[in-house]
Amino acid sequence: MSELQQSTNQPVLLSSQDDAAKTHALIAYGLMVAGLFTGIFWIIGAVWAMVKKDEASGTLFEDHYSNIIKTFWWGLGLSIVGFLLAFVIVGYFLLLAVWIWSIYRIIKGLARITSNKRYYL
Repeated sequence: MSELQQSTNQPVLLSSQDDAAKTHALIAYGLMVAGLFTGIFWIIGAVWAMVKKDEASGTLFEDHYSNIIKTFWWGLGLSIVGFLLAFVIVGYFLLLAVWIWSIYRIIKGLARITSNKRYYL
C-alpha cells in the first residue's frame, strides 16, 4: 500500500474550530434538505450558512459554506426565471433541472463533509 493510500485511510483529527464549522455546515445542509420540500427552510439554511461563514474561515470546511450559499443564490435566481417562463412550459423544465441540480450539490456536500473532506478538491 502506498503512503498516500495509508494517509487517506487514517481518520482526520479536527480542531475545535473545524468541529464547530462542520456542525454548523451540517445544520445548514439539513435545513437545505428540508427546504427542498418546504421552501422556507431553504432560505433559513442559506441564511444560517451566511451568518456562520466567517466563523468557518480558515477551517477545513470553509468551502462548504460557499457551496451552500452559491447553491441558494443560483437556485433562487434560476427558480425565478423558471417561474416567469412557466407559462410557456419551458419554465417547468427549468424548475425541475434546478431542483435536481440542487439535490446533487447538497448530497455531494453532505457526502464530502461527513467524510471530513473539502467540498472543492
